[in-house]
Amino acid sequence: MMNKFLYTIVAASLTFGAYAQKSDGTTRSLVNAEEDFAEKLSKTGAKTAFSTYSDDNTLVFRPNPVNAKTYYATEGDTKDLSWKPVYARVSKSGDWGFTTGPYTYTGTETSYGQFFSVWKAVDGKWVLTLDLGITHNKPLNKVKTEFIEPKESYKPKLLNDKQREAGTGIIATTESTLNATLKSYGVSAFAGFVNPDVRILFPGYEPIIGKDKAIAFFNSMMSKVNLKTTKVNKADGGDFAYTYGVAAVDYKADLRESFHYVFVYERQADHNWNLIAMVFAPAER
Repeated sequence: MMNKFLYTIVAASLTFGAYAQKSDGTTRSLVNAEEDFAEKLSKTGAKTAFSTYSDDNTLVFRPNPVNAKTYYATEGDTKDLSWKPVYARVSKSGDWGFTTGPYTYTGTETSYGQFFSVWKAVDGKWVLTLDLGITHNKPLNKVKTEFIEPKESYKPKLLNDKQREAGTGIIATTESTLNATLKSYGVSAFAGFVNPDVRILFPGYEPIIGKDKAIAFFNSMMSKVNLKTTKVNKADGGDFAYTYGVAAVDYKADLRESFHYVFVYERQADHNWNLIAMVFAPAER
């Protein structure tokens, strides 16, 4: 009887985990997965939570990118981390999306910041792909919650690996063009590549939202940025893409610092790709 009871509990737990991660192509389903991920960590700890929501290819930036399962196999466990998504988008093909919002860590001393996660849909459930974050002082500004649903649903039926490679090539070329423009014109070059609703996460700052604020932020403190792209991924629906790599930032104060960056691009009506999210997390040498 006891064995049957234990089996029922385990089966129910596994069913809940699968249901919590269920992907139906909507932003709401992704937000549900993110919220359930946060709840699971608060109840079972980081090791179990990350193990449940990651796969063998998930990368976490701690601060440098490392395999999630490898990292949490040896890292100390914690339940002292809480977070809440306030902004999320999903591709119209439903194959991946991203979430971001504030987090609080209440360990030996309380710290605050913003998380940023990229998720992919695998066999009908959401799986964490990239997870990183930045720290800042206790937040003073309330961020508006926006969970933007895809305007339409589109999944190409005959998309093969060669076509996917060609698609990612377009994004790689866009980022290469951005980098060349940054070298020629400095950080003012971002003005031609960011969307009006762009949001930036940068250490020490609350989210910087909107093109005008973003350009003012870059121009106020930076002189040059050099990008070295590591990975490019494009949604099958052709509307979103993300990249990550290493950014060398030259400040106006004659100081250089390295960051891991994650950029999210959105395809515009004129077929250009604009940045809608930019995350700079400190890199450790």
